[in-house]
Amino acid sequence: MRIVRSPSGGVFLDASGRAPGRGAYVCRSGACNDRAITKGALSRALKIPIPTDLLEALAGSLSTTDMKTIIEGGARGQE
Repeated sequence: MRIVRSPSGGVFLDASGRAPGRGAYVCRSGACNDRAITKGALSRALKIPIPTDLLEALAGSLSTTDMKTIIEGGARGQE
């Protein structure tokens, strides 16, 4: 899944894979997300602190069906 820091400074999940801004890719598995969050790789890649609501969404506080509706499409919107 792609996470984007927009030119205005907002951080969000990119459903289309084509949103403008600095992007970082994180695999959808829980272990991969946990490593990206705990080691700070995601905030380093985006060069901005990650908002807590996005961290909670990535950590799995949303149900899988909610995440599926938020994150649709492939890495570049081709799937």
